[in-house]
Amino acid sequence: MKFSDYHISPLIKQQLEVMGFNKPTDIQFKSIKHILEGEDVMAVAQTGTGKTAAFAIPIIDKLENRNRKGYKGVRCIVMVPTRELAKQISGVFNEIGKRTSVKTFGLYGGVEQEQQIRTLNNGLDVIVTTPGRMFDLISQGHLDISKLEFLVLDEADLMLDLGFMKDIQDVLKHIPKKRQTLFFSATISKKIKSLAYEVVSNAIRIQVSPKNPVAKNIDHAVAFVDMDDKRFFLENILKEYEDKKFIVFARTKVRVERVHAAMERVGVKAEILHGGIEQKDRFAILDRFRSDANNVLITTDVAARGIDIPTMDYVINYDLPDDAENYVHRCGRTGRGNKRGQALSFCSEAEKELLEAIEAYTGEEIEQYTITKDEYLDILNDSDDGSNNWKKLLDQSNKEDGTEDEW
Repeated sequence: MKFSDYHISPLIKQQLEVMGFNKPTDIQFKSIKHILEGEDVMAVAQTGTGKTAAFAIPIIDKLENRNRKGYKGVRCIVMVPTRELAKQISGVFNEIGKRTSVKTFGLYGGVEQEQQIRTLNNGLDVIVTTPGRMFDLISQGHLDISKLEFLVLDEADLMLDLGFMKDIQDVLKHIPKKRQTLFFSATISKKIKSLAYEVVSNAIRIQVSPKNPVAKNIDHAVAFVDMDDKRFFLENILKEYEDKKFIVFARTKVRVERVHAAMERVGVKAEILHGGIEQKDRFAILDRFRSDANNVLITTDVAARGIDIPTMDYVINYDLPDDAENYVHRCGRTGRGNKRGQALSFCSEAEKELLEAIEAYTGEEIEQYTITKDEYLDILNDSDDGSNNWKKLLDQSNKEDGTEDEW
């Protein structure tokens, strides 16, 4: 089935064609029809499967075809856990609904309220929002959701992890019981099920989750590299594929800054992203990354969810994550939709337990990228980092003496 076969507005079909959306992904195919028919949906699908379009397309179509009947308040709320997600998802709504009259706005903290209030006063159909700023504006009387028609909870598992359970329960008190509710989560647990059944009514249950939760269009492998040598291997791959787009994950913001400094020393241009950076600066960094002004982003798990860049070529797990689930979310930054992606992890001796936990979580042994002794030494010796000169001298000395180091 193609998008041209759906009973949706021709204006949406035209825009989807411009965006290169021809055939729906699995989650879109399984969700759109039920949403168009007005049913509640509880969907579980891994990251990178096209969840946002799965609910944005039918919601925009239904709002475009419904008369406001004089109501000036918001008709759809999409609740998300982070500001980055709010900005990204509102962008998807605006892009898909570009030719329609449906107006969407990303509402979140970290920016001044005055402009947001003026935008709300001009009339909106959809807000994509984090709980804090939404409740601020409801309490101040600037946001009317009394006649809400659609409630979407996206990345519900992360919302629970971040402690938003009470916020979700509170929003239910402000909106009509007669509404359409869509519940999307990357993972399922007892807590998630409990929340879902509290929010949805007679929902259609959809699950798109193969045995291995890493999307099937992502090739992912692990390379065993000493902790102190990781920077040389990162330098090697970034210079080898300097025309490609990379997102590099490190464990902490201190590690992110150290990796960035190491890349600067060897002439690799990159930017960093972590929770210690001001919100407006984080958005600017992401905008430059999306526009190809910068092709290397070094980040913490703050970007493991919420970055949807179709042209992402490689994910590098410079450090393995402490939480095995985050491995899946990190890898999911590449291979978006129906495109193929590549993910490579550097694993030191101290991280082998983390690797075992990841393999237990995914249910499969991760493919090992074999590096021979000579290849390993060549990568170290080819670095432009002056701190590695002793390795070159030692290697040269061994060759002159006719001896070899023990591997």
